[in-house]
Amino acid sequence: MKPNLQKICVLMTGILLLCAVPPVRTGAAFRIPGTCRVQTDTGAADTVKTLDWDYADNTYLSLRDTAMVLQNTEKSFSLEITKNAVSLNPGEAYTPVGGENAPWGEEEMPEGAVRRNQFQVNGETVSYHTLIMQLPSGFYDCFMMAADLAMILDAGIAVPGADCLEFCTGEPFRISPGYLEQAGYFYGVNSVLAGDATTGEIYYSYQAGISYPIASTSKLMTCLLAMEAIWEGQLDPGDLVTVSPKAQMLAESSDGVLPLKAGDQVTVQDLLTGALLPSSNECALCLAEAVAGTEEKFVERMNRKAAEIGLSQAVFFNSNGLPVYTEDPVPAKLQNRMSAEDMFRLASYLLRVYPQIKDITSMQSAVLESLGREVANTNPLLRNMPEVTGMKTGTTNRAGACLVTSLTADDGIMDHDLVVVVLGAEDSAERGRVSELLAGYALDAFREGVEEGEEGTPGNLNLPVHAEAAVDWILKAAGR
Repeated sequence: MKPNLQKICVLMTGILLLCAVPPVRTGAAFRIPGTCRVQTDTGAADTVKTLDWDYADNTYLSLRDTAMVLQNTEKSFSLEITKNAVSLNPGEAYTPVGGENAPWGEEEMPEGAVRRNQFQVNGETVSYHTLIMQLPSGFYDCFMMAADLAMILDAGIAVPGADCLEFCTGEPFRISPGYLEQAGYFYGVNSVLAGDATTGEIYYSYQAGISYPIASTSKLMTCLLAMEAIWEGQLDPGDLVTVSPKAQMLAESSDGVLPLKAGDQVTVQDLLTGALLPSSNECALCLAEAVAGTEEKFVERMNRKAAEIGLSQAVFFNSNGLPVYTEDPVPAKLQNRMSAEDMFRLASYLLRVYPQIKDITSMQSAVLESLGREVANTNPLLRNMPEVTGMKTGTTNRAGACLVTSLTADDGIMDHDLVVVVLGAEDSAERGRVSELLAGYALDAFREGVEEGEEGTPGNLNLPVHAEAAVDWILKAAGR
């Protein structure tokens, strides 16, 4: 094990915090005000107000209180908080506004909800779920998960006692997925996987061989077949595709994303962008019809391609990942399915054969010229980690919240594509948090190796694990 990995402050995450004061429920909104002791490895310590959201121990920390504890350490930060926006600047001194580190008042009843407020770090927009509320002083405070704040500050966090959280200001932010698994952290998701798509190396996996519904991450296969059609000369990115009545019906349904009308003409490039960034179901259908004539024939191609590239647990029923009902008297509700291992193989194949997909998935927003409409990328990690290059989100009731993330890392010889797969998170907030934790872990594992005995990992990160990846690695290295 690398020397600096031996010094890791074990991450317990904010959800494992215990309040120092017994919580009291505040009514139907399930906001539980409390306090905990926050300390640092430099000796600073104080009481920090907390809010448990919906569940006990689903704890959000007061940023103002925490800023006071960290203000004379290497992880100090300044804050500006308004009704719906936060500006946080690491390394700057915090200016108190009054009322910091005081326990909740008897009359204080927290209002508001956890949501994606406007949040900037050093002037750059990031994406985290937070709660902003107004204090009796008239100033606003923001409540944030401890793990999210630790990632922003790149500070280790640990739980030295049942009523205490410690920021390890002299250590970088690190996690041990094996430890988190033992603590039950991944029980809230169906499966996860982190690995190097360039070499095929798996850094960590949990329930990765089990097939689960995959929602709109299905569109990676749809775009793979569309890019294959472009490579074979069947389509050109500039070709205009006429929107069918079926696509219009989908656009007008509750699952519609873009207001496409039958007869509209949209370029293949815009359909690819629309399917990958805002996750347009109607764009995926248009691509399917452009490639195969009908969605039914396209689905046959999807399943053939899955078998061809070794996706042993994959089955597709449509081009977009929405539920499909059978025509039986008691209809069955079918959804595209795949294992995390299969999704890793699919993403790896895409990144190896059609790396230009990152030109699309790495964009935070894009203009669909043929529609005259700007669309935003649904992947929150693009805003939080500069190494992220995509790839695809997905959500249905049965699939939960899914995210396939790609990252670029350089070993000094060539660039590698790392991939993190999270299937079946409870909501988009947890999906983003689990994905970001594992993305950070994947970067650490790539650079420094995996801890000895890490659950679910093979240990050797330096060499490709199969012949095709080895040949590809040699060719890329030679080209570099």
